[in-house]
Amino acid sequence: MRRTMAATVTNGVCFGFLAMCLSLPQAFAAGVQNQTESESPEAQHLANWVIDSGDNGKMPFVIVDKKNARVLVFDVRGRLRGSAPALLGLTRGDNIVPGIGKQKLSTIRPDERITPSGRFVAGLGHILSGQEVLWVDYDAGIAIHRVVTSNAKEHRAQRLASPTELDHRISYGCINVPAKFYENVVSPAFRKTNGVVYVLPETRSGAIAFFAQYGH
Repeated sequence: MRRTMAATVTNGVCFGFLAMCLSLPQAFAAGVQNQTESESPEAQHLANWVIDSGDNGKMPFVIVDKKNARVLVFDVRGRLRGSAPALLGLTRGDNIVPGIGKQKLSTIRPDERITPSGRFVAGLGHILSGQEVLWVDYDAGIAIHRVVTSNAKEHRAQRLASPTELDHRISYGCINVPAKFYENVVSPAFRKTNGVVYVLPETRSGAIAFFAQYGH
């Protein structure tokens, strides 16, 4: 049953947080043409494994490739619906700081601003302002959402277009994507269902992080 995720977030963290080689796998072969060359072998490997194993449970799924700062969205059959650049947590890492979802933004150190890796059951919800987001880890305040451009000094729109990896590290942990990509790809994919978000690790082996834990 789909969980209803209301925007009753009183800890002040939400908007700051809002603020895994193979040949071309079947998941990509059935996907959108001319969108595979920019995707990493590790992300292709993971997509292939998800479809072969059925780990997504007949739900849409997303792969967040942190090393390459990209987000890939697939339908329930594993067909690639689109991919886009992303902005990620300021600090490289794979483990979320325990209890960080209850902290005030002013107390979160730069080294704690991490986009956690792992497998997450995700669903659409809203923040206090009413804006829709895709909650990845609701308790930790981690979501995929439209790029936040309210602070002009952060240059987030320009960072999305940059080919430099470090330019994509800016958020408190949330995954920022282009607004049109969110509205035309992410949101429609999850409109009537929950789904799975796979966030590839960046400080440890992808195989260890994903395949080993599922017995593959």
